Parts: sequence; structure tokens; C-alpha cells
Amino acid sequence: MDKIPSVNLTDFLSNDESTKQKFINEIGHAYENIGFVALKGHFLDEKLVDNLYSEIKNFFDLPTEIKEKYEIPGIGGQRGYVSFGKESAKGKKEGDLKEFWHFGQYVNEDSKYAKEYPKNIDVEELPKFNEVGKQTYKMLEKTAKYVLRSLALYLDLEETYFDNYIKNGNSILRPIHYPPIKNEPKGAERAAAHGDINLITLLMGAQGKGLQVQNHKGDWIDAMAASDEIMINVGDMLSRHSNNKLKSTIHRVTNPPKEMWGTSRYSIPFFMHPVSDMKLDVLENCIDENNPKQFEDITAGVFLEERLKELGLKK
Repeated sequence: MDKIPSVNLTDFLSNDESTKQKFINEIGHAYENIGFVALKGHFLDEKLVDNLYSEIKNFFDLPTEIKEKYEIPGIGGQRGYVSFGKESAKGKKEGDLKEFWHFGQYVNEDSKYAKEYPKNIDVEELPKFNEVGKQTYKMLEKTAKYVLRSLALYLDLEETYFDNYIKNGNSILRPIHYPPIKNEPKGAERAAAHGDINLITLLMGAQGKGLQVQNHKGDWIDAMAASDEIMINVGDMLSRHSNNKLKSTIHRVTNPPKEMWGTSRYSIPFFMHPVSDMKLDVLENCIDENNPKQFEDITAGVFLEERLKELGLKK
């Protein structure tokens, strides 16, 4: 496959069964063959998106010493600010050319997950920043729920199979700033080639060149969304759970051509994680004679811990 397919979530939400089934077939086929789709019909409205980008730019424009007071030690970067060059791709020693922020799950105090998750960090200097981040988080979480419902049906599971696993899940909204490049990067990229850890990733900000996806032939292809689309890809947890039927695809964010080094890039992925006690054991209906079980049993929480250590975010 040499192009990222485009699908429309309103087809899945349709009352017409054939239209709904068309969406299921299209997204399932895309995830088996390239692991990415561009999605229209999501729950983000234009005003919310504009407000979010405005607040994010305001935050990353703050002086470094102010941003760094929101970098919290001991939590593996799971909430608040992570400064430039701290994260690197698995197996790569050079840090990525980016800084970012993490919004996490909003759980009630009486939830059993309240003690497991670090609290979200409020930016005192920007009162709207946290409010807009929370609204975006909720709308992307809602979008992800329906995408996962379509994939459950594609995998011959109950439509709501994933619902209880993602409710109060350890999902992360990550506004990223790739600052202007001032010196020749020595082996570093804005985001080196990697696969995502989670179930699925919903990416805002893939409208310009930079994001590239590696197809099954090993070729790098540009992944560019239309202005009303978000990119959604399969993560390693879902790939593992489906015995690699749904593919977690290697992708990267390349450095711009030299004449564009002076420009910033912003992108905002939402990493849809389940609760930590979800078993990622390979689904029985994804195992047969031609596709033997490829992965050991593991929980989402243990898998996440292992990967955060590989990324250099946890010791």
C-alpha cells in the first residue's frame, strides 16, 4: 500500500448496517495492510482545535525557566512538561528534537486508578491551557472509543469489547513542539523511527509534510491529513493483542529541508491506553494454523513500564 486510506467515522455511526459494515471493512483492511488511516467525522470541532493550538503555542513560547518548573521528577514524564531532547526512540542514543507536554486521564477520587495515575499539572500562567487540554482529551477519547468498537467487530468480538478497558484508561494527550533547528543535527531527527506503545494513536497536526510511514515493502511514504482529518494508527498493544493481524507501523517525523529549519512544527498525538490490568494475551480468534501465537502473555501495565524504560523516560 502506497497511500494512507481515508475513512469517515460518520459511516460507522450511521443507522444503515451496510454503511457501518463498509467502514469496518475499510478500516480493518487499512490496519492489516499499512496500520494507518486518515479519519474524517471525528468529535473535534474547528473552534476547539483553534483554541488548543493557540494555548499550546502560548505555553511553548514561555521562557525555559518557567516551563522547567512544570517538569516533575520521578514520574517518567507522565504528566506536565518534558524538556528538549529528553526522549529517544527505542535503540537510539540521540534524543529527539522536540519538547512536549502530557495531559493524562481525569479520574474521580473514588476510582481505584486515582492512586495509580499522577495528577494533571496546572499551568498557572495560562488559565485556559488546562481547560482546553481537558476538552480535547475528552473528544479524542470519545472518537477513539468508536474506532475501537469498529475494530472489535472486525476482529469478531463484541462491539463494546474494549469499552471497559479504555474507561479510566491510562491515555495521554501529548502536545509536541519541534523547535526551529539551529545547527546541523548529528544523527538526530524530530522524531526517530518508532512504533507506538498503546492501543491506537490519534494524531492532530499531520497536515504538513514531515510524518512518514514505512509500508510493508520497507518504503517510506508521506502521511498527510486533510484539514478536517486526524491520523489514526495501530499501537504495539493492539498489534500484540490481535497477533499482529492489525499492524503497528514504524513511523517517523523527518527534519525539514534546510530552508525551513527556522520554522516550528506542532503536532498533538492522543495515545489511547487501556487500564493497566488489561490482559494483552493474544486473542484466541487471531490464532490458527497459518498464524500461530506470536507473543507471550503480559498485562498493559507491565508492557508500558518496559517500554518507558527503553525510551529513557523511566530508570
